[in-house]
Amino acid sequence: MQDKILALLEQIRAGAIAPQEALLLLKQQPFHDLGFAKVDQHRPLRQGAAEVIYGAGKTAGQILAIVRGIKAGGAETVLITRLDQSKADQIAAEIELDYDPVGRTGLSGELPEPSGQGTIAIVTAGTSDQAVAEEAARTAMALGNRIERVYDVGVSGLHRTLSNLDVLMTARVIIVIAGMEGALASVVGGLVSCPVIAVPTSVGYGASFGGLAALLAMLNSCASGVTVVNIDNGFGAAFAASQINHLA
Repeated sequence: MQDKILALLEQIRAGAIAPQEALLLLKQQPFHDLGFAKVDQHRPLRQGAAEVIYGAGKTAGQILAIVRGIKAGGAETVLITRLDQSKADQIAAEIELDYDPVGRTGLSGELPEPSGQGTIAIVTAGTSDQAVAEEAARTAMALGNRIERVYDVGVSGLHRTLSNLDVLMTARVIIVIAGMEGALASVVGGLVSCPVIAVPTSVGYGASFGGLAALLAMLNSCASGVTVVNIDNGFGAAFAASQINHLA
């Protein structure tokens, strides 16, 4: 998008296009109205990344049209989150789509080369947290980050966590994903100097209240530098981690 605007400004300077015509083009660029959705063409200018499509609640046809709208704005990679297998199959019949059934994410286009300053470590307490972790992993990679997976290292066996200290202590940002009582975020936060983003998951027995117990535990973490996103929000954690990892 920035390249397109710079090219437009060069055309004005060269006299190849009138300022009034350029102004009209710029007015048309902020978003593309599809009727059922308004594709945000200026998202890369504001946030450094193209719009990500939330797939739940949308039809396969709507998602497909939004993907094409985002690509028409210059994006080479489009990420779709919360995408079920049935919709993915319908979309894949029309365009090339890399679908991950674990994290329920679809990717149209190639993953970009990593441009972040360091590595984002994605840490889970248990295997049951892997769906949220893979949503975070694919989001982070789609935003141009190197990732390191450290799965199933929960507090019921702290030796598993401690055996991965080399990865944790060299990461630039850590995403900790845990259900049940959500204690892993405090443990990791007390071991490292980098920012820790905690993701409570809805994994757990009845008294976990669908992730609320883990959310409250993470919000009350005694370790400094731990911030918390919403329950099962692997995407939100990865987006925030990417912004941190791209700070010079």
